[in-house]
Amino acid sequence: MGDPQLAALAQRYFDFHLADNPTSASFYGIAGYDDKLPDPSRDGDRARLAHQAEIRTGLDAIDARVLEGQDRITYSMLARLTADQSASIEAALGEVGLSNTITGPVSTMLSSLPRMSLNSEQRSRDYLVRLGSLGGYFDAVLDRYRQAAAEGRHQTRRGVLAVIEQIDDYLGTDLESDPLVGPTPTGVDGWKEQAVALVAERVRPSLQRWREALETEFLPVSRGDDEVGVCHVPGGLEGYAAASRQFTTTDLTPEEVHRIGLEEVERLRGEFAEIGARALGTADVAEVVDRLRNDRSLRYASSDEILADVTEALRRAEAALPKAFLDYDIAPCSVEVIPEAAAKGSTLAYYTVPAADGSRPGTHWVNTYEPESRARYEYEALAFHESVPGHHLQFALGQTLEGLPQFRRFAYVTAFGEGWGLYTERLCDEIGLYSGDLQRLGMVSFDAWRACRLVVDTGMHVFGWSRERAVAYMRENTALSEANIANEVDRYIAWPGQALAYMVGRRHIGALRERAREALGEAFDLRHFHDRVLSNGSIPLETMTAVVEDWIAESA
Repeated sequence: MGDPQLAALAQRYFDFHLADNPTSASFYGIAGYDDKLPDPSRDGDRARLAHQAEIRTGLDAIDARVLEGQDRITYSMLARLTADQSASIEAALGEVGLSNTITGPVSTMLSSLPRMSLNSEQRSRDYLVRLGSLGGYFDAVLDRYRQAAAEGRHQTRRGVLAVIEQIDDYLGTDLESDPLVGPTPTGVDGWKEQAVALVAERVRPSLQRWREALETEFLPVSRGDDEVGVCHVPGGLEGYAAASRQFTTTDLTPEEVHRIGLEEVERLRGEFAEIGARALGTADVAEVVDRLRNDRSLRYASSDEILADVTEALRRAEAALPKAFLDYDIAPCSVEVIPEAAAKGSTLAYYTVPAADGSRPGTHWVNTYEPESRARYEYEALAFHESVPGHHLQFALGQTLEGLPQFRRFAYVTAFGEGWGLYTERLCDEIGLYSGDLQRLGMVSFDAWRACRLVVDTGMHVFGWSRERAVAYMRENTALSEANIANEVDRYIAWPGQALAYMVGRRHIGALRERAREALGEAFDLRHFHDRVLSNGSIPLETMTAVVEDWIAESA
């Protein structure tokens, strides 16, 4: 029987989370929020800070020393999450993160709202209410950007231009094919006509206002490519430190993270040479990277080919799960193409969790825009990371966990989640899932990509690197295409600190695995190690350490 005071506090935290993030509630499949949008204003931030403070006050009233089992994990998670989230809200780096990447408000809404499940008449009607509020939401975000500019916190020139282009592309589409009117409703006569009218009368005019303001107000005072980091924005260095702590769930300094990245990049150059000799007949790293990037025979010819390869990799991984995992009854995983309106500025892929009510499977979203620019060798590692045994296994399993507070069943701790995804790319090599050395080179390149993130993210935001210096470093040390490098660097510019989570988390999981293997010897069981790592949901790295140490003690 858990501590009732802590249980009530955990539920209060989750209720606040849903109220502050109603679109997330819709994706979770939790009723009651489908007609709402988040409040992007500074007043909204003040409300969110008050929510975090209330939870911290509640934690102070609980004696953590007497807690046991899952309550210890719940308490430590709440303490870490509220501290990190409060610091991130106060930093307000989103005010200077205008971009057409996955984090941009326009990209987010145009790609996420159409994916909402309208499997009831109520949800279909609620969607129309939400759609009618979207213009006001965009207006509030624009006001927030204006407030930041008045304080000398300016957007990047490249970000402003990218969103202008994105809005022009969107406004140039026919209303009938607008992604916001694309969902299939349930039981509402005239739904499509109402949706089209709301987009025409409210949504599109608000983005036209954006278009005018971006060109006349924001572009003239924007930061150039030599000043893309938040270190060039008032409060940026402190904000970046907060973002780093939040995304890594560690207290590593930016300088330490930068150094780790440099060391990892150097180690991976050795793997490029070793595997490149077998796959491409050369151990010269520069030549390996050049071949991977520029050999046109290694590119796709069609979007259908990309979709087929990713789907095949997913099914192969599903069949191999018993080699490294216990048997779990979880939601299915599907593969879908990122909508065209968001694909141009999007990353290679991303994942969305299954709906809690079973109305939507977990989904691996794949970018097939301009397939001739996309490398065949990358998509197996990508599929393993985003679907199985990566994010889908992780989150779908998390939703089945019994007896945990709701916030833990739906939690997303970036260092844990993305660290696990990257860890599984290597795990799939161990259990023989790559179809050849060429695809294994893709795995190495993806490793190098994540290691480079530690270098260039800190480089731009702390050490003042230019965008071109970051691009050049990625070009020299990964086989990512020029288009992908550009998209990635622009994502790091718009989302400071998030890119650090992957390699920091992966290294942490790998180090714990080796510690357990050394401590347990022949008693070490990989399937049970993975079960212990995953069976508490998404948790901070320090919490994961305690969980694994407890398992070692139990198993010795």
